[in-house]
Amino acid sequence: MATVLSIRRDIVDAIVAHARKDHPDEACGVVAGPVGSDRPERFVPMLNAARSPTFYEFDSMDLLRLYREMDDNDEEPVVIYHSHTATEAYPSRTDVSLANEPGAHYVLVSTRDDDTQDFRSFRIVDGEVTEEEVQVIDGE
Repeated sequence: MATVLSIRRDIVDAIVAHARKDHPDEACGVVAGPVGSDRPERFVPMLNAARSPTFYEFDSMDLLRLYREMDDNDEEPVVIYHSHTATEAYPSRTDVSLANEPGAHYVLVSTRDDDTQDFRSFRIVDGEVTEEEVQVIDGE
């Protein structure tokens, strides 16, 4: 399994912009990509149904719709992202317990500092958290 997330700059910028827009609540979403490709291509910002500064929850109907869309497009969730509003970009115990896509990159963005971009990626498999390198690429 790759321990590097290669992701386009426009998608990184979109994730960070979503995180800043939803602050002080946590933002969350998915970046879908072709099944088996490990290529995040389609940015899908989601609504934090919990509307909380300390917790995120995908709306179950939105999530069902997204998974149907991804099935129809032969896509899978390559990146699952959310923001932390007051702490560093590192998975909390709750984040680890909710991580149910062992093939996905779990991206965290911290919005606690306006002038610092804390954008990190992790693999979370069976409760084990492994940080991975983020490689930002330009272009389409």
